[in-house]
Amino acid sequence: KSPKAYNSLQKGTVIWDPKPLQVKKIFEALKKGLNEYLEAHQAELDYLSGRHKDTKRNSRLIISQVPLSLPLQQQIRSVERYIRKLEFHISKVEELYEAYCIQCRLRDGATNMKHAFSLSPSTKASRESLVELYKNFQECTEDMCFIEGALEVHLGEFHLKMKGLVGFARLCPGDQYEVFVRLGRQKWRLKGKIETDDSQTWDEEEKIFIPNLHEKFEIKVTELRGLATILVGVVTCDSINFFTTKPQAIIVDITELGTIKLQLEVLW
Repeated sequence: KSPKAYNSLQKGTVIWDPKPLQVKKIFEALKKGLNEYLEAHQAELDYLSGRHKDTKRNSRLIISQVPLSLPLQQQIRSVERYIRKLEFHISKVEELYEAYCIQCRLRDGATNMKHAFSLSPSTKASRESLVELYKNFQECTEDMCFIEGALEVHLGEFHLKMKGLVGFARLCPGDQYEVFVRLGRQKWRLKGKIETDDSQTWDEEEKIFIPNLHEKFEIKVTELRGLATILVGVVTCDSINFFTTKPQAIIVDITELGTIKLQLEVLW
Protein backbone atom coordinates (compact mmCIF):
# COMPACT_ATOMS: atom_id res chain seq x y z
CA LYS A 1 0.00 0.00 0.00
CA SER A 2 1.47 3.31 -1.06
CA PRO A 3 2.07 6.01 1.56
CA LYS A 4 -0.54 8.77 1.69
CA ALA A 5 0.27 11.60 -0.69
CA TYR A 6 -2.80 13.77 -0.21
CA ASN A 7 -2.58 14.81 3.45
CA SER A 8 -2.31 18.46 2.43
CA LEU A 9 -6.02 18.49 1.58
CA GLN A 10 -8.37 19.51 4.36
CA LYS A 11 -10.67 16.74 5.51
CA GLY A 12 -13.52 19.21 5.96
CA THR A 13 -13.73 19.77 2.20
CA VAL A 14 -13.96 16.07 1.31
CA ILE A 15 -17.17 14.13 0.67
CA TRP A 16 -16.68 10.77 2.40
CA ASP A 17 -18.59 8.80 -0.20
CA PRO A 18 -16.46 7.99 -3.25
CA LYS A 19 -18.31 7.49 -6.54
CA PRO A 20 -16.04 5.50 -8.88
CA LEU A 21 -18.48 5.38 -11.82
CA GLN A 22 -18.99 9.16 -11.77
CA VAL A 23 -15.25 9.78 -11.40
CA LYS A 24 -14.59 7.50 -14.39
CA LYS A 25 -17.06 9.44 -16.57
CA ILE A 26 -15.59 12.80 -15.57
CA PHE A 27 -12.01 11.54 -16.07
CA GLU A 28 -12.76 10.27 -19.57
CA ALA A 29 -14.52 13.53 -20.53
CA LEU A 30 -11.70 15.60 -19.01
CA LYS A 31 -8.96 13.64 -20.76
CA LYS A 32 -10.81 13.89 -24.08
CA GLY A 33 -11.18 17.64 -23.67
CA LEU A 34 -7.53 18.13 -22.73
CA ASN A 35 -6.44 16.09 -25.74
CA GLU A 36 -8.66 18.27 -27.95
CA TYR A 37 -6.85 21.35 -26.63
CA LEU A 38 -3.51 19.62 -27.18
CA GLU A 39 -4.37 18.71 -30.79
CA ALA A 40 -5.59 22.25 -31.51
CA HIS A 41 -2.40 23.82 -30.20
CA GLN A 42 -0.24 21.24 -31.97
CA ALA A 43 -1.98 22.15 -35.24
CA GLU A 44 -1.34 25.83 -34.49
CA LEU A 45 2.33 25.07 -33.82
CA ASP A 46 2.64 23.17 -37.10
CA TYR A 47 1.07 26.10 -38.97
CA LEU A 48 3.37 28.67 -37.34
CA SER A 49 6.44 26.50 -37.94
CA GLY A 50 5.47 26.17 -41.61
CA ARG A 51 5.09 29.94 -41.92
CA HIS A 52 8.46 30.46 -40.25
CA LYS A 53 10.17 28.09 -42.73
CA ASP A 54 8.48 29.82 -45.66
CA THR A 55 9.59 33.21 -44.37
CA LYS A 56 13.20 32.08 -44.08
CA ARG A 57 13.09 30.46 -47.53
CA ASN A 58 11.55 33.48 -49.27
CA SER A 59 13.63 36.14 -47.56
CA ARG A 60 16.45 37.34 -49.79
CA LEU A 61 17.98 39.88 -47.41
CA ILE A 62 18.89 39.20 -43.75
CA ILE A 63 17.77 42.67 -42.73
CA SER A 64 14.25 42.02 -44.06
CA GLN A 65 14.11 38.60 -42.45
CA VAL A 66 14.41 39.82 -38.84
CA PRO A 67 11.16 41.80 -38.48
CA LEU A 68 9.21 39.03 -40.20
CA SER A 69 10.55 36.01 -38.32
CA LEU A 70 10.98 37.40 -34.80
CA PRO A 71 7.23 37.71 -33.99
CA LEU A 72 6.70 34.21 -35.40
CA GLN A 73 9.48 32.84 -33.21
CA GLN A 74 7.86 34.43 -30.17
CA GLN A 75 4.47 32.92 -31.07
CA ILE A 76 6.07 29.51 -31.62
CA ARG A 77 7.81 29.59 -28.22
CA SER A 78 4.56 30.65 -26.55
CA VAL A 79 2.60 27.77 -28.11
CA GLU A 80 5.39 25.30 -27.26
CA ARG A 81 5.25 26.38 -23.60
CA TYR A 82 1.49 25.93 -23.52
CA ILE A 83 1.75 22.48 -25.11
CA ARG A 84 4.24 21.40 -22.43
CA LYS A 85 1.84 22.72 -19.80
CA LEU A 86 -1.03 20.74 -21.30
CA GLU A 87 1.07 17.56 -21.49
CA PHE A 88 1.98 17.92 -17.80
CA HIS A 89 -1.68 18.54 -16.95
CA ILE A 90 -2.74 15.37 -18.78
CA SER A 91 0.00 13.27 -17.14
CA LYS A 92 -1.02 14.55 -13.68
CA VAL A 93 -4.68 13.72 -14.26
CA GLU A 94 -3.74 10.22 -15.50
CA GLU A 95 -1.49 9.69 -12.48
CA LEU A 96 -4.26 10.66 -10.07
CA TYR A 97 -6.82 8.45 -11.77
CA GLU A 98 -4.43 5.48 -11.81
CA ALA A 99 -3.89 5.88 -8.05
CA TYR A 100 -7.67 6.16 -7.62
CA CYS A 101 -8.28 2.91 -9.52
CA ILE A 102 -5.69 1.08 -7.37
CA GLN A 103 -7.42 2.20 -4.16
CA CYS A 104 -10.81 1.29 -5.65
CA ARG A 105 -9.63 -2.28 -6.42
CA LEU A 106 -8.13 -2.63 -2.94
CA ARG A 107 -11.41 -1.42 -1.44
CA ASP A 108 -13.44 -3.88 -3.51
CA GLY A 109 -11.07 -6.69 -2.47
CA ALA A 110 -11.51 -5.81 1.21
CA THR A 111 -15.29 -5.80 0.74
CA ASN A 112 -15.27 -9.27 -0.88
CA MET A 113 -13.02 -10.72 1.83
CA LYS A 114 -15.24 -9.24 4.55
CA HIS A 115 -18.21 -10.95 2.95
CA ALA A 116 -16.34 -14.28 2.75
CA PHE A 117 -15.25 -14.12 6.40
CA SER A 118 -18.77 -13.24 7.54
CA LEU A 119 -20.06 -16.49 5.98
CA SER A 120 -17.47 -18.67 7.73
CA PRO A 121 -17.69 -19.88 11.38
CA SER A 122 -16.71 -17.16 13.83
CA THR A 123 -13.32 -17.71 15.47
CA LYS A 124 -10.84 -15.42 17.16
CA ALA A 125 -8.68 -15.40 14.01
CA SER A 126 -11.65 -14.59 11.75
CA ARG A 127 -12.79 -11.78 14.05
CA GLU A 128 -9.29 -10.28 14.04
CA SER A 129 -9.20 -10.56 10.25
CA LEU A 130 -12.56 -8.79 9.98
CA VAL A 131 -11.29 -5.92 12.13
CA GLU A 132 -8.20 -5.58 9.95
CA LEU A 133 -10.26 -5.75 6.75
CA TYR A 134 -12.61 -3.05 8.03
CA LYS A 135 -9.58 -0.86 8.79
CA ASN A 136 -8.22 -1.44 5.27
CA PHE A 137 -11.63 -0.63 3.80
CA GLN A 138 -11.76 2.67 5.71
CA GLU A 139 -8.24 3.62 4.65
CA CYS A 140 -8.98 2.94 0.98
CA THR A 141 -12.20 4.97 1.21
CA GLU A 142 -10.29 7.85 2.76
CA ASP A 143 -7.59 7.74 0.08
CA MET A 144 -10.20 7.64 -2.72
CA CYS A 145 -11.92 10.72 -1.31
CA PHE A 146 -8.63 12.60 -1.01
CA ILE A 147 -7.75 11.71 -4.61
CA GLU A 148 -11.17 12.93 -5.77
CA GLY A 149 -10.42 16.24 -4.08
CA ALA A 150 -7.01 16.40 -5.77
CA LEU A 151 -8.56 15.58 -9.16
CA GLU A 152 -11.12 18.39 -8.84
CA VAL A 153 -8.25 20.91 -8.76
CA HIS A 154 -7.47 19.95 -12.38
CA LEU A 155 -11.00 20.35 -13.81
CA GLY A 156 -10.57 23.99 -14.89
CA GLU A 157 -13.44 26.50 -15.03
CA PHE A 158 -16.83 26.78 -16.71
CA HIS A 159 -17.68 30.25 -18.04
CA LEU A 160 -21.48 30.51 -18.32
CA LYS A 161 -23.09 33.24 -20.44
CA MET A 162 -26.77 34.08 -20.22
CA LYS A 163 -28.32 34.08 -23.69
CA GLY A 164 -31.91 34.52 -22.57
CA LEU A 165 -35.24 32.76 -22.35
CA VAL A 166 -37.00 31.27 -25.35
CA GLY A 167 -40.76 31.05 -24.99
CA PHE A 168 -42.46 32.13 -28.19
CA ALA A 169 -45.97 33.27 -27.16
CA ARG A 170 -45.26 32.65 -23.46
CA LEU A 171 -42.91 35.64 -23.19
CA CYS A 172 -44.63 39.03 -23.25
CA PRO A 173 -43.26 42.60 -22.98
CA GLY A 174 -43.03 43.64 -19.36
CA ASP A 175 -42.62 40.09 -17.99
CA GLN A 176 -39.88 39.77 -15.40
CA TYR A 177 -38.04 36.56 -14.55
CA GLU A 178 -35.44 35.38 -12.08
CA VAL A 179 -32.98 32.61 -12.97
CA PHE A 180 -31.12 30.78 -10.22
CA VAL A 181 -28.22 28.48 -11.15
CA ARG A 182 -26.53 26.31 -8.53
CA LEU A 183 -23.55 23.96 -8.69
CA GLY A 184 -22.87 22.56 -5.23
CA ARG A 185 -22.24 25.62 -3.04
CA GLN A 186 -21.74 27.93 -6.01
CA LYS A 187 -24.74 30.11 -6.87
CA TRP A 188 -25.75 32.56 -9.58
CA ARG A 189 -28.94 34.61 -9.26
CA LEU A 190 -29.94 37.02 -12.04
CA LYS A 191 -33.04 38.94 -13.02
CA GLY A 192 -34.28 39.78 -16.50
CA LYS A 193 -37.05 41.67 -18.24
CA ILE A 194 -38.79 41.27 -21.59
CA GLU A 195 -38.70 44.63 -23.39
CA THR A 196 -41.32 46.08 -25.74
CA ASP A 197 -39.26 45.09 -28.80
CA ASP A 198 -39.10 41.48 -27.48
CA SER A 199 -35.43 41.86 -26.55
CA GLN A 200 -34.29 40.86 -23.07
CA THR A 201 -32.17 42.71 -20.53
CA TRP A 202 -30.42 40.90 -17.67
CA ASP A 203 -28.67 42.43 -14.67
CA GLU A 204 -25.79 39.97 -15.05
CA GLU A 205 -24.71 38.05 -18.12
CA GLU A 206 -21.67 35.94 -17.17
CA LYS A 207 -20.54 33.78 -14.26
CA ILE A 208 -17.60 31.45 -13.60
CA PHE A 209 -18.23 28.06 -11.97
CA ILE A 210 -15.63 25.60 -10.72
CA PRO A 211 -16.52 22.05 -11.91
CA ASN A 212 -17.47 19.49 -9.31
CA LEU A 213 -17.15 15.70 -9.50
CA HIS A 214 -20.34 14.97 -7.60
CA GLU A 215 -22.76 17.82 -8.30
CA LYS A 216 -24.92 18.66 -11.32
CA PHE A 217 -26.11 22.09 -12.38
CA GLU A 218 -29.51 22.90 -10.90
CA ILE A 219 -31.47 25.60 -12.75
CA LYS A 220 -34.58 27.24 -11.32
CA VAL A 221 -36.69 29.84 -13.14
CA THR A 222 -39.40 31.93 -11.47
CA GLU A 223 -41.66 34.66 -12.87
CA LEU A 224 -41.87 37.87 -10.83
CA ARG A 225 -45.32 39.44 -10.60
CA GLY A 226 -45.26 42.34 -8.18
CA LEU A 227 -44.61 40.89 -4.74
CA ALA A 228 -45.52 37.38 -5.89
CA THR A 229 -43.25 34.80 -7.49
CA ILE A 230 -44.50 31.96 -9.68
CA LEU A 231 -42.32 28.91 -10.20
CA VAL A 232 -41.83 28.21 -13.90
CA GLY A 233 -39.68 25.09 -13.49
CA VAL A 234 -36.62 23.41 -12.01
CA VAL A 235 -34.23 21.22 -14.01
CA THR A 236 -30.82 19.61 -13.53
CA CYS A 237 -28.07 19.53 -16.13
CA ASP A 238 -25.02 17.25 -16.19
CA SER A 239 -21.73 19.00 -16.93
CA ILE A 240 -19.99 15.99 -18.45
CA ASN A 241 -20.44 17.31 -22.03
CA PHE A 242 -18.93 20.71 -21.24
CA PHE A 243 -15.28 19.52 -21.25
CA THR A 244 -14.55 20.55 -24.83
CA THR A 245 -12.60 23.25 -26.64
CA LYS A 246 -15.59 24.84 -28.38
CA PRO A 247 -18.27 26.93 -26.64
CA GLN A 248 -21.37 24.84 -26.03
CA ALA A 249 -24.83 26.29 -26.70
CA ILE A 250 -27.13 24.77 -24.08
CA ILE A 251 -30.91 24.97 -24.45
CA VAL A 252 -32.76 23.58 -21.42
CA ASP A 253 -36.51 22.88 -21.24
CA ILE A 254 -37.68 24.69 -18.12
CA THR A 255 -41.30 23.59 -18.39
CA GLU A 256 -42.30 19.98 -18.92
CA LEU A 257 -43.81 20.75 -22.33
CA GLY A 258 -40.84 22.87 -23.36
CA THR A 259 -42.93 26.03 -23.76
CA ILE A 260 -40.21 28.01 -21.98
CA LYS A 261 -36.54 27.23 -22.54
CA LEU A 262 -33.37 28.71 -21.11
CA GLN A 263 -30.42 29.29 -23.43
CA LEU A 264 -26.89 29.38 -22.03
CA GLU A 265 -23.43 29.29 -23.52
CA VAL A 266 -20.72 27.33 -21.70
CA LEU A 267 -17.02 27.77 -22.37
CA TRP A 268 -14.51 25.47 -20.61
